[in-house]
Amino acid sequence: MYNSLTMFSISNLTFPVIIGTLTLIIGVLVKLLGFPDQFLKNYKRKSTEGLSSIFMTLSFTSYSLWTLHGIFQKDIVLIIGQGLGVLTTGAIIYQIISYKQKK
Repeated sequence: MYNSLTMFSISNLTFPVIIGTLTLIIGVLVKLLGFPDQFLKNYKRKSTEGLSSIFMTLSFTSYSLWTLHGIFQKDIVLIIGQGLGVLTTGAIIYQIISYKQKK
């Protein structure tokens, strides 16, 4: 007889599973805490001064390509983790464009 604890036993934890889980958790935290914090700071200042538009554009491109790769590979970890990066960096790029036009 199986219960929910049996399914998550230590014997099921392999090094790749542990690394994959940590990668997803840390990646999601960066995208849910780091980028939104920057977005709010930009919004309050109505400026993106000090941010590198090249870095944000490259990050957006990288997240987009990794998300597409995840879709093609049917890898939900890549889709969620990198998809959040597309949304958050996309929002900051929008701010960079918007605030630059207002100057």
